[in-house]
Amino acid sequence: MRQDEKRLLERCKRGDKEAFNELVKRYEKQVYNMAYRLTGNRDDAEDIASETFVRAYNAIRKFRGDSALSTWLFRITTNVYLDERKRRNAHPQSSLESCLETPDGPLKRQLEDSSPGPQEIAEEIERSELLQAAINALPEFQRVMIVLYHIQELPYEEIAKMLNMPVGTVKSRLNRARRALRDKLLAQRELFGA
Repeated sequence: MRQDEKRLLERCKRGDKEAFNELVKRYEKQVYNMAYRLTGNRDDAEDIASETFVRAYNAIRKFRGDSALSTWLFRITTNVYLDERKRRNAHPQSSLESCLETPDGPLKRQLEDSSPGPQEIAEEIERSELLQAAINALPEFQRVMIVLYHIQELPYEEIAKMLNMPVGTVKSRLNRARRALRDKLLAQRELFGA
């Protein structure tokens, strides 16, 4: 852990709210991005990121510093996501978006970007959506492995600590997750002719 991170952590443990706000500012994008990769939904990702920081605030005094602060936050994010999945499976709800169907499919928010042309944007969005759909179609544990290693770029050792398993198990499960993701992407490619 870096010295500035240690000082920030100590201030947070003493109940310094400004220090915790600084911690949130430092990690909010990473936590949100991880939550988005797990859920594939902006609103859910925002909810999970918010809950992650609430839980972190409540547990910061218990954090021993055995791992990087980011690893600890990613573990909380993963736990919040898994808890939310369990809750939703226990109480299924229908989405408002599913009610807003058009002849071309569900309504989606479009991003505006003036630099690339419409064709490039459409192709990039399509690739991104196909990848996110393939990741979302993976079993939960494989999705977590892909997000932690490839999206959050955590080393095997940190993932092993987070998930409480040997590094060899992380490597083998990640390998299976990669194969499953590759198979899903190949199936999509054949289905859509991409």
